[in-house]
Amino acid sequence: MSDAHWDLEPFVPKTPPNRGRRTSTRTRPARRSPQAKAGRFPHFRFPLSAFRFPLFPQSEPTCPRLERLSGFALVKSCISLSRSLRVCLGSLVLAGSIGAGSYPTILQAGTPRNARQQAAAFRQQLQDGILPYWYDSTLDRTNGGYVLGDDGRGGGQAKDKQLVTQARLVWTFSHVHQRGFPGRDYLKAAEQGYRFLQDHFWDKEQGGYYWKTDLTGRPTNERKIVYGQAFVIYALVEYARASGRTEPLQQALGLYETLQRRAYDGVNGGWAEHFTRDWKWITQPDPDCEVEVPGLKSANTHLHLMEALAELCQATGDARVRKSLEEALRLNATYFYPLQPGRSAFHRQPDWKEVTDPKSAGLSYGHNVEFAWLMIRAEQVLGNRPSWNHFEAELAHALHYGFDYEHGGLYNRGIDDKPATQRDKVWWVQAELIAALVEGFRHRPTPDYSRALSMTLEFVRKYQADPKDGVWYDTVQADGQPKNLAKAHNWKANYHDVRALVKLVETFDPLRDGTRR
Repeated sequence: MSDAHWDLEPFVPKTPPNRGRRTSTRTRPARRSPQAKAGRFPHFRFPLSAFRFPLFPQSEPTCPRLERLSGFALVKSCISLSRSLRVCLGSLVLAGSIGAGSYPTILQAGTPRNARQQAAAFRQQLQDGILPYWYDSTLDRTNGGYVLGDDGRGGGQAKDKQLVTQARLVWTFSHVHQRGFPGRDYLKAAEQGYRFLQDHFWDKEQGGYYWKTDLTGRPTNERKIVYGQAFVIYALVEYARASGRTEPLQQALGLYETLQRRAYDGVNGGWAEHFTRDWKWITQPDPDCEVEVPGLKSANTHLHLMEALAELCQATGDARVRKSLEEALRLNATYFYPLQPGRSAFHRQPDWKEVTDPKSAGLSYGHNVEFAWLMIRAEQVLGNRPSWNHFEAELAHALHYGFDYEHGGLYNRGIDDKPATQRDKVWWVQAELIAALVEGFRHRPTPDYSRALSMTLEFVRKYQADPKDGVWYDTVQADGQPKNLAKAHNWKANYHDVRALVKLVETFDPLRDGTRR
């Protein structure tokens, strides 16, 4: 509902008057903690089922009074439901939400042992199918770097090399090397991509990294796009961890310093996003600015800057990076992914005013849940108390309005507090939901998370993954019918899905993982 309001202040339910006994007409005010009086609720916790959202959403409430209620207002009206009844309902969900099949799910498992068995199966799939595919099919053994061109139908050919996917592959190969996945020399694969970035994408005169080169490494688009620079930082930090070398970390820190000099908005805060080779700010439409909108600040770029800054801060302990991470976290949580998820925004004006262009309207369920778990990661790096209330608000909104309770999986986009408007299932959206649900599981398992995670994994297995090697298709329709079967291209590498599956494995199969951070 468009007027939904999220009242996150803890409340004390009123006790019904005792029949046959005099009761005072004076209402005793609920006691509030000093943190609550100050407007902060660091210890506040609530289960997903405490929202207005039903566990099995079928339709909106039919009672006119209930239709006017939202968030915790409805909880207050229904507080008479006993906790034991809720537990019983949760048990029924766990027992019968998914049909039986040969493929184990967390709900069918119900025990840590079976959850470990499932995680072990995903580990095996990563080891035997997914990771070998990316190693064998993307390494350019002639020119260096990586080539991505697989349409999923036996065709497709790379025409050029783009900064984001080159950096993401460096990150992934570095990441799985640290996790000890056997079968290929993933560190060597990461080094090949790292060398190509430094030799061909890095602008030695003006600083920063070009957006695109041809297959041999000759720059073809010299734009400096901050979205891409963020992924270079992310990749360089992970490669430094994997290789044990200090040079990549120094290069990541140097790129951060370049962004602070060239792209940071010293007046309004945040970062401008599109520049010419010599760092002149692009504010008008430009076909060479292939991601986001020139002249605006985007949720997409600021999210991935936060992601990269968290790892750079953790790796270096640099006070300047820490300050920037704190700012990126605050800006994302305030303007792009607020505590009221229906008010999320794709873009803001440079001074943070709202953008009225209809093209910027709506929200991405995938980005909202991705922000939720990356927010927790950033707060952990900073040593802050995790904002689990904000995390759970983002997941609750996505699971209510964007989750497909018939087939499983998360829809692509929606608007406000209304049902999803774009119902295709995009590979990276499923991956980020899995990562977020696993993060929620680590904090406090709930039947809601269990059901959504199980249904999503089952949907991916049946419809989104190529049965030959487990690599995920780009996009399928809501019911799983094929729409875009591409497995690799300039906007699709392996960072989202491999990261999510490794996170799943590390959580439910920890005894076999000796490298978990």
